[in-house]
Amino acid sequence: MKKNIKNSIWTVAIAIASFAMPLVACSSDDNEESVIRTEDSLQEETRLFARGYSMLPTGLSEGDVYEVFNEDDIEWFDINTRELRFHDMKEPLYEKLRLLSGVEFRLGDLTLFSGSTFVGLICSQFFDDLVLCCGKIDGGVVDDGHYYLYDCYPPQFIDDERVQANRAKRAEQWEIFTKYLESKGKLRK
Repeated sequence: MKKNIKNSIWTVAIAIASFAMPLVACSSDDNEESVIRTEDSLQEETRLFARGYSMLPTGLSEGDVYEVFNEDDIEWFDINTRELRFHDMKEPLYEKLRLLSGVEFRLGDLTLFSGSTFVGLICSQFFDDLVLCCGKIDGGVVDDGHYYLYDCYPPQFIDDERVQANRAKRAEQWEIFTKYLESKGKLRK
């Protein structure tokens, strides 16, 4: 008899835990969405910054995260060309980030863009998601001293189905990113 009661208690406990876990997961998704929706009322202590992390075996341990730049380093962002212009930094961005490093853009505790990759003009891979690119080629002229946030790399694949799907997924984060930079006087249109 005691064994049946013990088994019944365990069965009820497992059933309650099984029922509660999906509710917690749904609740966390709802909270994340509400954070994004309430970003219009950003507080002063919220700061924009980007972190880099190693995705390849390098001198850094895989998964090491470090700040690459913050909003004070940004001079402006041009919404049309997607150029992200920096003030003179002690250590240039291309020295802080190794090619193919991961880049995560954050606004306080909110992750705006994650899974982005740092690429340069020498990169021969195709990326169907957001990249921070050092340089561009425009009409045969190489400009390797500036940085651009592209939806893919190389940018001529912008009409690719996967690129468009990833771009659509980030639309709300782009709006938060640009509104924040505009509120700081760092957005060019």
